[in-house]
This record gives sequence, C-alpha cells and structure tokens, in this order.
Amino acid sequence: MVQRNQEWLASRLQRAAEICNQPQAGDHKDAPLWLGIDLGTCDVVSMVVNAEGQPVAVCLDWADVVRDGVVWDFFGAVKIVNKHLDALEKQFGFRFEVATTSFPPGTDPRISVNVLESAGLVVARVLDEPSAVADMMGLDKAAVVDIGGGTTGIAIVQKGEVTRSGDEATGGHHISLTLAGNQRIELEDAEQMKRERGESIWPVIRPVYEKMTDIVDDHIRGEDVTELWLAGGSCMQPGVQPLFQARFPHLTVVLPQHSIFMTPLAIAVCGVSQGENRHAG
Repeated sequence: MVQRNQEWLASRLQRAAEICNQPQAGDHKDAPLWLGIDLGTCDVVSMVVNAEGQPVAVCLDWADVVRDGVVWDFFGAVKIVNKHLDALEKQFGFRFEVATTSFPPGTDPRISVNVLESAGLVVARVLDEPSAVADMMGLDKAAVVDIGGGTTGIAIVQKGEVTRSGDEATGGHHISLTLAGNQRIELEDAEQMKRERGESIWPVIRPVYEKMTDIVDDHIRGEDVTELWLAGGSCMQPGVQPLFQARFPHLTVVLPQHSIFMTPLAIAVCGVSQGENRHAG
C-alpha cells in the first residue's frame, strides 16, 4: 500500500473546501470519476474525485437524518442523496450509477447501503469511517480518530491494515447539547454558534473533547502506535489539536485543515482503489 504524505492530503482538502457547493466548469465526460457519499450526523457530503484523488465536485447539505450511526429519517436521507445526484448530473452531463460509502464502527453497514441503493446507486464498497482514512493514507503504527456528529470512531492501523476499530457515542451533537444548555438556547442555534464562534466557546465545550480523549486513550492503550490522526468536522474547533497533543505527548497528533472533508475524500478515494468508476457496467 502506498503511504501518502500530509502535503498530498492538504492540497486535496483545500480543493474540496474551495469547490464545495460551487459547480466547476470543465469537461470530464470521458474521464474516469469516482463518487463517495458520507452520511453524517450533522451533514451529508457527496464528493467526486478523479484518478489522482483530486476533488472535482463537492455537495454538502447540513442535515439531521442520521443519529449515532442510525438513519432515523430514511426518506430524508434518500432525498438529499438524490438532490446531490441531480446537481452532479447537471454539472457533468451524466448521472452517477456507482458510489462508495461508509458507516461508524460497530453499526450496521447496510444502513448506509440501503440509502444509496434507494437512490438508484450501486454500492461498490462500504467500510467504516476511520478505516477509510487509514486505507487512503496507507498508515503504519497509527490510530485514526474520526470525530463525527454523533460518534467518535477509532481505528488502529499496522502496516496499512486496520487491526482493530471501535466507536463511542460522543461527538459533535453532544458538543451542541452542551453549548445549548450553557447558553440557554435552542439546539439549532447552538449548532450555528458552534460553526461560527470558535475560540469564544472553547471553555464551554472543552470538557466534551476531554471525554473524547478519554475514549481514545481507552482504545489505544497497549497498542503500538506513534501517530494519532484526527478527522471529521467536529475536529475543526480551535483547541482540539493542542488538547489531544497534551493528552498524548508521546504521539505525533495530526489534524489537517478542512478536516470536515477528510472522511468524504477517503470514501471517494477508496473507490479509486477498487477500480470501480461512475459506470455500473
């Protein structure tokens, strides 16, 4: 497995941020393209990459259709996926037929698969979220921590292979609940504040992240790891990387910029490694 460096990742995450919900002109009619769809607790992200793993289209909708790895609003999830497929069809001139997807460790992968299949897609590959990141980067002696909206997923990676993975029900949703209670505001307002206020709310939400470090410590204790990779939109709060570095001073803690796109990128890139492009056959 090829081990990719942080510069490779950073350039692709930056590109994803630049083109998110911004259709780009360009002729990709005959180029092989891969679609990955991430059904998150707070958002649904569909990302298209080329053979080099470079994002060429990104659709993101903030949505409350998944909770703790369970699609509680199935028809709402299918509707968003179809909306993204419509937008991509308008941009590229064809409708995607094949996609890859993921699921939180410890949950039923068929939940995500059922949503995509109901939207008319063939699912080429499905794997748990931190394993997707580990697979994309080709890590060794590393732990991948995917802090999503509802859960914190951890995968232990040795020589590019995931040897163990787990998941705990603490994530961005719990941060929003803490913020809503502290500020005496509605949960929806807390979600918005979380995305906009940054450093000013860190003292309030820090205890939730401290619990996440406890979860990670429980999962990696006794494991031969030298690196800790953080992924997921909930990692984007100021203070997260220094907090994890202080808790795990013996490890190199890596938190790429625009980490909200890291798992969707990994899902799409894993499709490239499978060799299944946009065509069903």
